[in-house]
Amino acid sequence: MAKEDYYDTLGVARGADADALKQAYRKLAMQYHPDRNPGDTGAEQKFKQINEAYDVLKDDQKRAAYDRFGHAAFEGGAPGAQPAGGFDFGSGFADIFDEMFGDFMGGRRGTRTRGDDLRYNMEISLEEAYNGSETRIKIPASVTCDTCDGSGAAPGSGPTSCTACHGQGKVRAQQGFFTIERTCPNCQGAGQVIENPCRSCAGTGRTRREKTLAVTIPQGVEDGTRIRLAGEGEAGMHGSSPGDLYIFVSVRQHRLFERDGTTLFCRVPIPMTTAALGGTVEMPTIDGTLAKMNIPRGTQSSRQFRLRGKGMTGLHGRGRGDMLVEIQVETPVNLSQRQQDLLREFEEEGEGAEHATSPESEGFFSRVKGLWEDLKD
Repeated sequence: MAKEDYYDTLGVARGADADALKQAYRKLAMQYHPDRNPGDTGAEQKFKQINEAYDVLKDDQKRAAYDRFGHAAFEGGAPGAQPAGGFDFGSGFADIFDEMFGDFMGGRRGTRTRGDDLRYNMEISLEEAYNGSETRIKIPASVTCDTCDGSGAAPGSGPTSCTACHGQGKVRAQQGFFTIERTCPNCQGAGQVIENPCRSCAGTGRTRREKTLAVTIPQGVEDGTRIRLAGEGEAGMHGSSPGDLYIFVSVRQHRLFERDGTTLFCRVPIPMTTAALGGTVEMPTIDGTLAKMNIPRGTQSSRQFRLRGKGMTGLHGRGRGDMLVEIQVETPVNLSQRQQDLLREFEEEGEGAEHATSPESEGFFSRVKGLWEDLKD
């Protein structure tokens, strides 16, 4: 089954700029995030496809490769196929790209493979997103070998220049009128060979180890945010540069609040008597304090009140949004006989009164009665 076009996956035009890509990604990532669709394998698969598409299109070089070669540019190392987030363009595409642009870019002298990127999923509470937090995480990763300092050679020795390609990492062969340049089979494009490999890392220059990292979660971080820790991914081969670590943040659903950017929503039930007579209620806020809210007499269900400055902080603490409180008037239940009698007495008092106590319902049924009489006529 053919893979869907990355632009179609994100729902953007091929000429979309970085801001349009980011906006489309964030909208879809929030919609299909596994935490919002528990048990929905279709949503989970869609979420993976969205991340795969965005990982390619947000990077100018990878996007250029995709625009030219399509999905074939990533055969053998599709971005979405690796949980670590690493990319492997595959030897076939790398050779094509280098043959076309190698001279323009200065050629590949002694190719050194950069380490893979890693991905870490972190779940935080809404309070942590509001306040920001400092945490430490442990990740298993390849790190530079301490014994050989990443060279891959045993102590006291070192890599030597490849005699087959003279350190170029490539060999050339004449075929008719054309000169074909290929990766050196002797050194695999590294330009160097290790005659006496390090015993600790078997000549790779890296070993497997669990490392502990300090991570700063900024104030106001949103669900789906990605934090990049440069150089904290997998160590590169033979001392080459390491990859990056990407931390994907998901914010747990809160028991009281719903979030939209810096605005918080909360539904608050109040007794019928408070709604009718008015009063004051204390509202919990995300910062752990209580805010007093005045309820006017005659407040109806679904009426909203705005508490300014009681919402979420903006990213990195820039400003603070509002909280919208939606009132839900609670109908009394489990009434005693005395309470039922009082309510009936209240109802009888209201009949024929100069000022209606339930103007909306009375007005509605009055219109219904008039409509019915018109139909009969």
